[in-house]
Parts: sequence; C-alpha cells; structure tokens
Amino acid sequence: MTAARPDEFVHPALFYRSDAEYLDGLLPFVTEGLAAGQPVAVAVPGPRVRLLRSALGDAAERVHMVDMTVAGRNPGRIIAAVLRHFADPHAGRHVRIVGEPVWPGRSATEYPACAQHEALINAAFAGRDVTIVCPYDTVGLDADVLADARATHPVVWGADGLREASAEYAPDSVVARYNQPLNHHGDAEPHVVTDAAGLPAARRWVADRARALGLAPDRIADLELIATELAANSLVHASTPCELRIWPDGGDVVCEGRDTGRLTDPLAGRRPAEPTALSGRGLLMVNDLAELVRIHTSPRGTTVRAYLRRR
Repeated sequence: MTAARPDEFVHPALFYRSDAEYLDGLLPFVTEGLAAGQPVAVAVPGPRVRLLRSALGDAAERVHMVDMTVAGRNPGRIIAAVLRHFADPHAGRHVRIVGEPVWPGRSATEYPACAQHEALINAAFAGRDVTIVCPYDTVGLDADVLADARATHPVVWGADGLREASAEYAPDSVVARYNQPLNHHGDAEPHVVTDAAGLPAARRWVADRARALGLAPDRIADLELIATELAANSLVHASTPCELRIWPDGGDVVCEGRDTGRLTDPLAGRRPAEPTALSGRGLLMVNDLAELVRIHTSPRGTTVRAYLRRR
C-alpha cells in the first residue's frame, strides 16, 4: 500500500459483497497500521465490530472499536464525536480509521444526512494525515447509495484488490442535492420566539408538548435544550424570530426550528468546539443530543429538525 503524504487526507470507499470480502479489504489496512505503530480505530455496526474483533484476535486490544449504530446513529455527530474525537489527540502521527456510517436498514429519513456526512468528511479532514476507509455493502445497499459513495469518495477499493480513482467524485454536488426542502408539518402549530426574553416560555411549551407526546422523562430536558439552542441560533446568528414546532413521527418526537436566515457553513455543528470559543456550540449540542438532525437552508430561510426517540 502506497503511503500518503503527511498533508494528504485519504478517503476510500471499500465495496464488499460478503464477510470474507469485508475482512480481505480491511484486515490488511488495520494490521499494517498496527505494525507501523499507528493509531487505528474501527467504527462500524455492532455485528461488524464482532467480526473484525474475532478475526484480529489478540491484536483487537490495540484497536479502538466503536459500534457505529450507537455512536453514529445521528450522522451529524460522527465527524466531531467519532472521527475527530479519535484523530485529534494523535496530531503528528498518521491515523487510520474504518468508518461505516451507511448500512442496510438506514431509513429514508436518515439517509440524506448520511450522504451529506460522507461528502463533508473531505472538507473536514483536508490537509490532515488521516486515512478513513468507508465500507459499503454492495448486496444490501441500493444502487443509488453506491453511486453516491463514488461521488463522495475520491478513491474506490474493490473486492478484487483494485484501487482506482473515482471518476464520479463530486462531494459538493452531493451536499447540495441532499439539501432537501423540509416542508411544513400541517398539524403542528408553531410557538414563535421573537427575543431572548421568550426563551423560558418556549422551554415550558416544549416540555409540556413533549410530555403529552410520551417522550421519556429523562429526554424532556434534552429536548428543552435542543429547542433553546435552535431558537437562540435564530435570534443571534440569523437575527430573526424562530418558529418552533413539535410533533410525533412514528417512534420519534420531532422538534423543528425555522427562521428566515441562511446557514452558509455546511460544517456548522459538525466540528468540535474550540476550547476558547465563546459561541458555535449550539448546533453541535443539537447533534450530540438528537438521534437524527436534518437541515435545509436556502436564501428563503433555514429549517433544522431534531428527532428524539420517544421510548
């Protein structure tokens, strides 16, 4: 395997069809890193964690392993809370990560956030001495998902050992394509926050609505924080009122903030907060607390939706 330049971020998609192909593609990547004394992390769905742990044997103890279905259930938190959480403490060393944020069973509501996440990794790690390999199950995933993988990864690794540049690589177009409108929920009446003095009343309104919708008691405080951050972001950064809405969606409670500002930074809420920064933690906190966050922004305004499991 050719070593990357110290300032080069490498982001391959690994296409696999079976457990054997999964191991054939990833075991050399992991073991070569361990042999070179490099930090190695594996963030994949639980069954894949167990597969790799078994195949690595005692060497698995030297690999940081994460169940992506838990840590990365919300794609919006993966860059900060999974990838950079592991990579940042190892500045000056080449870091290897296996990250599998897209797996069979991801819902249609979740997938746009997954595709945008994969596209934004390239900007988030530009110039970093890091390699992040993203496996894709070519049997269990739709053809459109695999096409998106070619658009979000500059390099594709095949099961036959082939390594090739992706002719379809166009991450910015994926971010734009999945910036999908989030239409008004017709049955959800808004609570409008016009200034900071209205935030306490908004928190009470959110708690009452969440309780009536059956949100678990220990999550009501989280939803209050989410709603407060959404409203505060509108007031501070967009200088506009915020329309808050809450409604049930299957097993989730959805909290939406809507304003007339435009979000111009696609990585907002995805970077770890700088220790000395006095702001910029709002969307990061929303991503950290929610099971899913969807965002749509345009010249006409921005909508942020946070999904929390009811039970």
